[in-house]
Amino acid sequence: MKLIAINGSPRRNANTATLLKHALEGAASQEGVETELINLYGLNYKGCTSCFACKLKKGVHGKCAMKDDLSPVLEKIIAADAVIFGSPIYLMNLTSGMNALLERLIFSGMIYSDEIPSVYPHKIRSGFIYTMNITEEIAERIHLKEIINMHLVFAETVLGHKPETLYAYNTYQFNDYSKYESSKFSEIEKGTHRLEIFPMDCDDAFEMGKLLAK
Repeated sequence: MKLIAINGSPRRNANTATLLKHALEGAASQEGVETELINLYGLNYKGCTSCFACKLKKGVHGKCAMKDDLSPVLEKIIAADAVIFGSPIYLMNLTSGMNALLERLIFSGMIYSDEIPSVYPHKIRSGFIYTMNITEEIAERIHLKEIINMHLVFAETVLGHKPETLYAYNTYQFNDYSKYESSKFSEIEKGTHRLEIFPMDCDDAFEMGKLLAK
């Protein structure tokens, strides 16, 4: 059984990466599970260019025709049994790197047919981990989950399983808040949240990985 974690954050050792690593630890706690972490921001690639090669009647369905650093990553995801996508929330959305991956993974996995929702050879379990600077109360007030919900719908349709989700709120952004213009935030409150709540987020990520690996 193979589970892949995709880090859609530009930072390799910050909140998103930390949660993904805990998820991989949870998966690895199950017998016979192989895991891998892929950092998107070390790769050179771009999103879908609407070439429609994946929709040609005599083309190869389920395979993005573009050739770049993302190509082998897409092949690994399609061959895997489970995948966890991790992304910070930037401007009320996933990072551009994660959106570009999902464009090419999801779009090349579907054809314009009501009878065939997905052309991938097997169902792939999935999870999404989101990290964000805002609090849960603010996220609810601005309806964040509804705003970013559609990629979950597409993932369920094309990958074949309803994704698991984890939302990590009020994350600690800087090692030293005094160096940055950040007066709207309380470093003390942020630090307390990181000490008391973020470990629980890590536990939840561990359980997500464990669940997807079963």
